Amino acid sequence: MMLSKTYNPREVEDKWYQYWLDKQFFKSTPDHREPYTIVIPPPNVTGVLHMGHMLNNTIQDVLIRRARMRGYNACWVPGTDHASIATEAKVVAMLKEKGINKKDITREEFLGYAWEWKEKYGGIILEQLKKIGASCDWDRTRFTMDADMSEAVIDTFVHLYNKGLIYRGVRMVNWDPQGKTAVSDEEVIYKEVNSKLYYVKYRIASEEENAERMSEDWITIATTRPETILGDTAVCVHPHDERYEHLIGKNVIIPFVNRVVPIIADTYIDKEFGTGALKVTPAHDINDYELGLKHNLQVIDTIDEDGKMSPAAQFYIGMDRFACRKQIAIDLEEKGFLVKTEEIKNKNGLSERTNAVIEPKLSVQWFVNMKELAKPALEVVLDGEVKLIPEKFTNTYRHWMENCKDWCISRQLWWGQRIPAWYNEDGQFVVAKTEAEAVEKFKIQNFKSNNLKQDEDVMDTWFSSWLWPISVFDPSVCKGVNQPSNEDLAYYYPTNDLVTAPEILFFWVARMIMAGKEFRGQVPFKNVYLTGIVRDKQGRKMSKSLGNSPDPIELIEKFGADGVRMGMLLAAPAGNDLPFDESYCEQGRNFANKIWNAFRLVKGWEVTENTAQTDNALAIEWFDARLNQVLVQLEEQFEQYRLSEALMSVYKLVWDDFCSWYLEWIKPPFGEPIDAKTYEATIGYFEKLLKILHPFMPFITEELWHELRERTEKECIIVANYPVANEVNTAIIADTNTIFELIAQIRTIRNTKQLSPKEVLPLAVKTADRSIYERFTHTITKLANTQAIVFVDEKVENAAGFIIDKDEFFVDLGNNIDVAAERERMLLELNYAKGFLKSVMAKLGNEKFVANANPEVVAAERKKQADAEGKIALLEQSIAQLS
Repeated sequence: MMLSKTYNPREVEDKWYQYWLDKQFFKSTPDHREPYTIVIPPPNVTGVLHMGHMLNNTIQDVLIRRARMRGYNACWVPGTDHASIATEAKVVAMLKEKGINKKDITREEFLGYAWEWKEKYGGIILEQLKKIGASCDWDRTRFTMDADMSEAVIDTFVHLYNKGLIYRGVRMVNWDPQGKTAVSDEEVIYKEVNSKLYYVKYRIASEEENAERMSEDWITIATTRPETILGDTAVCVHPHDERYEHLIGKNVIIPFVNRVVPIIADTYIDKEFGTGALKVTPAHDINDYELGLKHNLQVIDTIDEDGKMSPAAQFYIGMDRFACRKQIAIDLEEKGFLVKTEEIKNKNGLSERTNAVIEPKLSVQWFVNMKELAKPALEVVLDGEVKLIPEKFTNTYRHWMENCKDWCISRQLWWGQRIPAWYNEDGQFVVAKTEAEAVEKFKIQNFKSNNLKQDEDVMDTWFSSWLWPISVFDPSVCKGVNQPSNEDLAYYYPTNDLVTAPEILFFWVARMIMAGKEFRGQVPFKNVYLTGIVRDKQGRKMSKSLGNSPDPIELIEKFGADGVRMGMLLAAPAGNDLPFDESYCEQGRNFANKIWNAFRLVKGWEVTENTAQTDNALAIEWFDARLNQVLVQLEEQFEQYRLSEALMSVYKLVWDDFCSWYLEWIKPPFGEPIDAKTYEATIGYFEKLLKILHPFMPFITEELWHELRERTEKECIIVANYPVANEVNTAIIADTNTIFELIAQIRTIRNTKQLSPKEVLPLAVKTADRSIYERFTHTITKLANTQAIVFVDEKVENAAGFIIDKDEFFVDLGNNIDVAAERERMLLELNYAKGFLKSVMAKLGNEKFVANANPEVVAAERKKQADAEGKIALLEQSIAQLS
C-alpha cells in the first residue's frame, strides 16, 4: 500500500474509532482482572464541547488507555447531568419562541417539552467526545434523571431526612431572579464591577416627643444599594466608635417610609468603611440578616422573586431593582437626603447558570446539615486515603470543609427530582417516597391525609451528582449503607481516579466523598487529579462571551484529534492553568507527521540477509538502553500524575533519540539495503514507541501499528501489552551522549564556517583514553562526515577546537580558520565554565548542604568541580596557544 507523504487524520480517525466500537474494546464487565475505573464528570445536557472538556477528557482517556494496555479491566463510565437551572432556562426560551409561557401550562406539559428537548440536544456533547477518541464504555452511559437514578436521589433524601440530616426552614439564600430559584453558595460567581457608594443621611428622632418629632441631628450611612433603604429596620455602629457612642440606643427615621428604627451597636461594623454607620436590611443581606437575628430586628422583604420592588417597599412597586436604584438616588437628592456619591469597585455575585445578579433573599427552603457529613470527608483527605493532586489544594479543601454551611438543596423549578414531601390542608407535612407511603405516615400521626399535595420544588442538581460514583453502578444502595451491592458496584467501587476542575472541588468532589462514606462506608475514589483552567495568551479564561475560545471540533478538523490532544497536554501540568495557543496543536500535528515520515523511511528500506551490521549493534544497544530509561521515567511520571512531562519524555524519545539519532545512525547508504537483524530490531522499537505513545495519540498509533506488520482483527494496539522496563545500561547511554556531543560540535563548526555537508573533515583527538572513540569510530565518521580519527599528544595548531570533559578535539580547517573568532568563542566558553564552577563551589561551601545531602549527591557535585577545573585549565592553555 502506498502511503501519502503527509499524515491525513480524516482518513484514519473515524475508521479506527468505529473499529474499536465494533470490536467492543471499550466495553468492560467484571472478571478476574484487577479493575481500573473512572467515572466521567457528567457534562450538562445543555453543553457542547469546550476547551475545558477537551483537557479534562483527554487526560481521562490517557489514563484509561494506559490502564487497558497494562492489563487492567479498564472501565470508563460516561454520562450527562440534567442541569436543572440551565436546562429549564433553555426549555423556557424554546417555549417562548413558540409563543408559550411556562405559567400557562401544567407541570406535566412542561416536563414533556423538557424531555423532548433533552432527547434532541442532550447527547450532542457525548458524540463530540467521540471525536477526540474518548474510549468510554458507551453501553454504560447514564443520565442523572434516568428512572433508577432519580429513584436513588429520592431514597437518599428520605434516608437523610429520617436520620435528621435534612430539615426545612426559613433562611437567607442566594436568589436568582432570572431562574427564579435559590442557588447554592458555590453556584455564585463573584466579579468585580464599577459601582457607586451613596452617602445618605437619616434624621435622628426626637426623644422628647417619643420619637415622633424629628430633631435637627443627622447620621450619614454609606450604601451601594439605596433601593434597599425601604427595607431598613436599624442603623448599626461600632460600640467603641467615639463619633457615634452618644447615639447608641436612639432612633432614626428612614427616608420616604418614615419608619422609626433603632441605632444599635455591634463589633461586626468596620469603622473605616464609608462613614462607619451601617444601614441594616435583614431581608436583603446575609450579614444584615445575622445582625437582625442577634438584635431581634423586624424583617421587611421589599424585593420579590422577579427582582422587582414588592408591595412591602411602599414605593416604586413593580419597578426593577436596578431601575429603582437609579430613581431613588435621584429622589433622595431632590429631597435633600443624598450627601454625595463616590465611584468605587466592588464585587457582584452572579448566578453561574443565568449570569443574573444574585439577590440575597429570605425563603423557605430545604437544607442538608453538613457538619456531620463533612467531618469524615475531611479526615480521609487529611490522612491520605483520598489524594488531591496537586497537594496544594489540600489546604483549600480543609478550609472549605471546616467552614462549610448547611447546603440549600431545594430549587424552585420543575425540571429535576421533585422533593418527596407531602402537605395536607393544614400545612403539616411528611417526607415519604410515594404518596401512598405519605398517607400512611399522616395516619400514624393522626393528621388529615386527604387532598395531599407534593412539594413543588425539585432538588439541587448536585444532590443527584454527589451519588454519581455509586449510582452509575447500583442506584439501589443509596437507601443506606447497609444495602447489599450488586456485582458491578462490588467490583468497580471504589473507583481509581477522578479528573475534574478545582472550582468544583467542594460542591462536587467533597460531596461525593461525603456520599461515599455515608452510603458505602468507603471513599468513592483514591486520587483526584485537578486540572487547571484553559486560558488565552492574555491570561483570560476562555469563554464564549469573550470570544476567545476556539471551537474544539474546528481544531480537530484543522490539526487532527491526535494533534489537538497533544497540544492540550503539552501545556497542562496538574492544577496549573493552561496558557493555550493553537501553536501547541500545530506542534502536535507536526509530531504526527514526523512519526509518519519516520515510518515511511523505515518501510522504504530494502532488507537483505547478507549485509553486515557494521556498528548498528551499537545503535541497537544504545537505543534499547535509552528506551528502558524512558520507560522508568514514565512509570514515575504517571505515578505522580505529571502527564505533560510524560508526554514530553515520549516526544523527545521519538523525535530526538529515535528519528534524529537512531534512524540516521542505522540508515544504509542511498540505494543500499539494510541488514535483516537491524531492520527487525528497528520494527520492534517502532512498535514499542507506538505503544507508549498510544494513550496520548491513539489514532495515528493504531494506523501505523497495522501498517508495521500483519495483524489479526483483534490484534490492535489499543489492547496491546504496554512495554515494561528492563535494566537500564547507563554506561552505553553515557558513552553515546559523549559521542553525540562530539558530533553536534563538529556540525556546529561546519554550519558556522558554512562548509558543505558533503565535505569530509579531518578530526584529531587528544585524550588519555582512546577506547570510546575507537569503539564509535564508524558512528562518528558517518554522522559527522569526518575522516578516520587521528589521535594526537599535542594540540593541533590553527585548528577549530572544542573540549568535552577533559578530552580535546581539533578540526583542521586550513585557511578557513578565523583565529580571532576562535579565541573569542573559547573566551565565552571559559567564562561560562568559571561561572558554573562558582555555583558548584557555593553549594560545596555550604556546610549545611554538605552535612545533610546524600553522599552520592555531594560526590556528584565534587565531580562537577573536578570536571570544571580541568576544562578551565585546558581552555586557558588553548587560548594562550592561540594568542
